[in-house]
Amino acid sequence: MSGEVPATVQGIYEEVLRRNPGETEFHQAVREVLESLAVVLGRHREYTEMKTVERICEPERQIIFRVPWQDDRGEVWINRGFRVEFNSALGPYKGGLRFHPSVNLGIVKFLGFEQIFKNALTGMPIGGGKGGSDFDPKGRSDAEVMRFCQSFMTELYRHLGEYTDVPAGDIGVGAREIGYLFGQYKRITNRYESGVLTGKGLGWGGALVRTEATGYGAAFFAEAMMAARGETFEGKRVVISGSGNVAVYGIEKVHQLGGTAVACSDSSGYVVDEKGIDLDLLKQVKEVERGRVDTYAQRRDSATFVAGGSVWDVPCDVAIPSATQNELDGDAAAVLARNGCRYVVEGANMPATPAAVKVFRDTGIGFAPGKAANAGGVATSALEMQQNASRDRWTFEHSEARLAEIMRDIHARCHETAEEYGSPGDLVLGANVAGFLQVAEAVHAHGLI
Repeated sequence: MSGEVPATVQGIYEEVLRRNPGETEFHQAVREVLESLAVVLGRHREYTEMKTVERICEPERQIIFRVPWQDDRGEVWINRGFRVEFNSALGPYKGGLRFHPSVNLGIVKFLGFEQIFKNALTGMPIGGGKGGSDFDPKGRSDAEVMRFCQSFMTELYRHLGEYTDVPAGDIGVGAREIGYLFGQYKRITNRYESGVLTGKGLGWGGALVRTEATGYGAAFFAEAMMAARGETFEGKRVVISGSGNVAVYGIEKVHQLGGTAVACSDSSGYVVDEKGIDLDLLKQVKEVERGRVDTYAQRRDSATFVAGGSVWDVPCDVAIPSATQNELDGDAAAVLARNGCRYVVEGANMPATPAAVKVFRDTGIGFAPGKAANAGGVATSALEMQQNASRDRWTFEHSEARLAEIMRDIHARCHETAEEYGSPGDLVLGANVAGFLQVAEAVHAHGLI
């Protein structure tokens, strides 16, 4: 991947810029895919003739709506809701809802575009979509969150269905929010359509391993990457950014696989624990108390809290950025390289900037893009849909085994596709090309629609 858009797809990229002004994250996601596709278009003229790439870059449907709600003091608030139903060639739209002040149409489109290829790589029959709102659930009471979710679903419900569009959670949307959303959907439609949302509570249609899936999946993918180089997690130092579900359960699986996670972070700073992160304490602080990582350091003699700064200053063998998009820039990547990092595995969506990815390539660091490495979450969501459809419930062990199998298969597809298209070891190209080819084949099979 050169970092430049090849001439064969430059016109496509320029049209995306023209039609979607100001949506920088979406532009970045499209550019990253287009950099890989010149080699595909050289072999498959039909994709150029039928404008397959252009069709995939244009969402099938973009929904923007008003979300009015009332807080506990009686004050009225107006938020904006989004759902981008990007591509349904492989199945119903599938992708999370994000509640965060930063949410706008460009971010939702970037996430939805990534979701198309991520979902394709799982091998499951699911299309790509994403949604959310600029609502911030932090500091809000359960009653306020419930009223917001009910208002949000009152508009969104008409666009959903287990055979149409199946949202899940994302940043700011956990089991609590999914519960309120599902309750309102059921109330409006008079249907107990459990397959219409995933990430549900275990007592009412949820699936075991869903909470752990993205973090576990990233660790399984990293394990497959290392195996391809004849290595394992044994003895490896690991740094994981963030301290939400992805980071917590990434740490858990890294430890089970023989590695030692020595650092994690949140928006206040990062914590370093040379003895290895105490998972029980971290879960108590983050999941039970909803506290900050400095609280972890206060209770753990071997831990040090650093306010602000960059968690990527901590020397490691494996880095797993799991917080948010563009969190790891070129300077941070250079620090990782100087400190001997060997692998970078994206646990979040597009957390490494293009400049960072260039550093990884130039220094020989193994790099796994998010559309491959963090596909465990949506893969397990699809397994939840499967269980809902059959009115079944799988054991934790069975679900985890399926997840591990899916992640190994994704790595194998990316690895083999990169070799087939002349770029051995380039998992970015492998993921983009493998995902694109599967979607493109379905797009052509369905005709010009």
